Amino acid sequence: MHAELSMMRRGRAGLPSLPWPQSWQLEADLGVDSLERHALVTALSACLHLHQSGADQALLECVTLEQWIACARKGLDHYSAELSFKTSGSSGVPKSCPHTLDMLWQEACFFAAQFGHARRIVYAVPAHHIYGFLFSVLLPLALAPARAALVDARNMLPMQLIAQAADGDVIIGYPELWAAVARQAPSWPAGVTGVTSTAPCPRDVALQLTASGLLLAEIYGSSESAGVGWRSDARQPYVLLPYWRRGEAGDTLLRQASNGSELRCDCQDQIDWHGEHSFVPVGRHDQAVQVGGTNVYPAQVAQVLKRHPGVSEAHVRLMRADEGQRLKAFVVAAHLGGAECLPDQLAAWVRQRLPPAARPVSFTIGAALPMNRQGKLIDWIISDGPGVGEP
Repeated sequence: MHAELSMMRRGRAGLPSLPWPQSWQLEADLGVDSLERHALVTALSACLHLHQSGADQALLECVTLEQWIACARKGLDHYSAELSFKTSGSSGVPKSCPHTLDMLWQEACFFAAQFGHARRIVYAVPAHHIYGFLFSVLLPLALAPARAALVDARNMLPMQLIAQAADGDVIIGYPELWAAVARQAPSWPAGVTGVTSTAPCPRDVALQLTASGLLLAEIYGSSESAGVGWRSDARQPYVLLPYWRRGEAGDTLLRQASNGSELRCDCQDQIDWHGEHSFVPVGRHDQAVQVGGTNVYPAQVAQVLKRHPGVSEAHVRLMRADEGQRLKAFVVAAHLGGAECLPDQLAAWVRQRLPPAARPVSFTIGAALPMNRQGKLIDWIISDGPGVGEP
């Protein structure tokens, strides 16, 4: 609910900090109006497939969070064979990806076998995304009877995460978190495992963490496919999970469903195969980049910038590794006068129109977009020349 309301309101303005007491009322305590209520019911029903039991209609009558939870639980008691997860959809169109619970459970059981030593699952990712659901909800259940304790680390700083690490911990993180942890040059206790997904983990970060004593498992997958492959050495290719196999087309994967049918998944990345079971992703088909574990589409962000009356042309791309981990924009001003104010204007413009991950945080103003002799757009260094804004 917190994530959906944040998206509806384009940020967390007016939203109390988590956790929320179950006694809270949607309207009185969270300010949910009738339009937001309908959207929340639709989103939760789609995720949990509550329409299968009719519980979606009952949600409309719920007043408190406690009533929402009870209604959702009742719906799942009647039907829990499927769940759906949304793609991030930042600057693109989010879509719902249905999965059968038994196939998600199959993945959780596979990783439970790899992490059989786990005493605690320390999770820094939200459970309403498929990665968080698999590793903070299903994995602890799959580790039964010695069920691991759950530790919520979503608000922990990197040094806190390092300081509380202990033998038997499995830390569920994402590349930006691991990069921040690596910068602290930690020395890990024996028996600590890290897990990373949502985007490629930089090779140097992964190697630094493993050199400091962490066993790092990199999971490759998507909202559409769930987990597809994994590796514990950044120098090696990913290995397909045992129930996936290579399809005839180079970027296609096949999986046997529990009912005997064959499922096909077209990978979002171009795949370089190393035999029948090992592979390396070599770039996305849709030109998306990852910011904070979220897919964003620089070309579509550039179109938003070009709608500003002060902008003639715009080019957006991911920052270089030495510049940061966000988007940056190079902008050609539509008018000669007032260009020095344009970065601040554009910062306000994107705050009103784009979710946080899709907002450029640096704006460079120039007379023409940066191109090489062949007329191809090229990268630029943020610190070059005047007209640089970092809102």
